[in-house]
Amino acid sequence: MNQELDISIVIPLLNEEESLKELTDWIGKVMHDNNFAYEIIYVDDGSTDGSWKIIEELKLQNSNVKGIKFRRNYGKSAGLNVGFAAAIGSVVFTMDADLQDSPDELPEMYRMVIEDGWDLVSGWKKKRYDPLTKTIPTKLFNLATRKMSGINNLHDFNCGLKAYRKDVIKTVEVYGEMHRYIPVLAKWAGFAKITEKVVSHQERKYGVTKFGLERFINGFLDLLSISFISKFGKRPMHLFGSLGTLMFAVGFLISFWLGVNKLFINTGAPLIADRAEFYLALTAMILGSLLFVAGFLGELISRTSPTRNQYNIEKEI
Repeated sequence: MNQELDISIVIPLLNEEESLKELTDWIGKVMHDNNFAYEIIYVDDGSTDGSWKIIEELKLQNSNVKGIKFRRNYGKSAGLNVGFAAAIGSVVFTMDADLQDSPDELPEMYRMVIEDGWDLVSGWKKKRYDPLTKTIPTKLFNLATRKMSGINNLHDFNCGLKAYRKDVIKTVEVYGEMHRYIPVLAKWAGFAKITEKVVSHQERKYGVTKFGLERFINGFLDLLSISFISKFGKRPMHLFGSLGTLMFAVGFLISFWLGVNKLFINTGAPLIADRAEFYLALTAMILGSLLFVAGFLGELISRTSPTRNQYNIEKEI
């Protein structure tokens, strides 16, 4: 059985061969200066450069280094999910491999979790060195996420530097582009003690950003997804059944009124089938029935696939 460490640092990466040794040395110095028992878990998300070879070399030099290599690129959320499963530290950190997150922030964030009792401490890069193509979408995401989640004390949900109590990362499930919404997942899982710490943001020293327009779109869709799942994932009938019943009732009442009006009130009125209201009512009843059936089927089908978070790992050290 693995002995629990003070700190686990999960670092997903894609083509970051230039920065890995410098980052490992920097982390090692901080850990040594603060007398932490630690592990670094590098998750190579299908790199096509020499990143994995560097990780293997670092493992030979430093027994605290661990590595997981995907056969292909799955995305940051997949890397975090696998890294979280492997982590054994009391406090689990996430950070990026590009040297833009400073390991010097780790001791204070660790103290905030252990001594102050926070479940999650999220970094806030108050002063950023990213291009506008990344900072503007990030600001929009942060605003939308605060409004939808009710977590109003976080300014930077997408900051890669975060500290978690171990129970948090063993509870939440990360997939799709959900890595940017882990605080939301944590809150809805019952971990309400969430705060932030202003952290330094370094200019990118090597390589290029992996941020693209598709992440903006996918991230927004995932925000809608987790909002829906958090409220109705275990009770879809409450949403679809309610909407279906409402639509069916409206359609039925309109049809009933048309029939009563034709038979007893205005017998000279046009035939029911000749009135536009009848077809609107019929459409409402059909859609209502379909929504009701969708809600019923949703109650029978699990929202999770047994293979959704299974990834093809090529190597592990």
